[in-house]
Amino acid sequence: MKPKIPISLITGALGSGKTTLLKNIIQTTDRRLAVFMNEFGEIAVDSRIIQGKHLNIVELAGGCVCCELTGELEAAVNELLREASPDIIVMEATGVAEGDALVYEVEDNLPQLRLDSIICIVDAFAGIRYPQIGYVGKTQLVSADVVLINKMDLVTVQESQRIEERVRKYNTTAAVFKTVKCGIDSNLLLGLNAGVKHPPAATLHHSHQFQSVTFTTDKLMDMEKFEKVISALPSSVYRAKGFIRLPQEVLLFNFVAGRYELEELPAGKTQLVFIGRDLIEDREEILSNLLKCEV
Repeated sequence: MKPKIPISLITGALGSGKTTLLKNIIQTTDRRLAVFMNEFGEIAVDSRIIQGKHLNIVELAGGCVCCELTGELEAAVNELLREASPDIIVMEATGVAEGDALVYEVEDNLPQLRLDSIICIVDAFAGIRYPQIGYVGKTQLVSADVVLINKMDLVTVQESQRIEERVRKYNTTAAVFKTVKCGIDSNLLLGLNAGVKHPPAATLHHSHQFQSVTFTTDKLMDMEKFEKVISALPSSVYRAKGFIRLPQEVLLFNFVAGRYELEELPAGKTQLVFIGRDLIEDREEILSNLLKCEV
């Protein structure tokens, strides 16, 4: 069975740091990466500064991908998948793209893709000076699994707290990170490479606060019990991924900030990794609950 290709969406206002984040992802990942860059103007500028190994770039210029270029996106995805074999697709949307419309476009019109994560970048510096959030900004925040409050070096601690409170007004479940130049480990943003049968534990070098907990078993798992465990995960967990082996099937599991998806995909055993802040404190509880799911 051919797995769906995961796609991550990067949203945020113009100048918030989307291209900077994209460059960081490209420079730190060893996966075969395909990038869709949607620039609102007729001339594609950002794509000229993006470079990397094992990289395919598709430019979608002259309109917004969530409304004016929907047909072009579908055609471009189909062509890309025919000519290349990316492990993951990352799409940098134009700053005027509506978050909910992007999600609809992927989930309803691109069945060969699996929505992996939605990353919204907030410009802390601009947010202090222009605190009003418009309709597009609200849709981007509401749809996000992960929010990066960027340009932290340009605001005070009190100002950053005000920005985070504003973010939480529209999204109470997303993982929020405060960054400078979108500096963050890509393991915290991108999901599982579906082509890898044995997902490794994430190694999170940039912050000692983040740990990963892994669970592996050769026994079959009970789906009903597993879903109860996932719905009751401690708040320290915001990302989880891997494979779960059931009596009748094996499923690819991808969890981000309370939202999870399951997709049928063969694998030899149940292997899961949980990522979170100060997660070691909850390690024994997570592993104990998963053991109870074994058949």
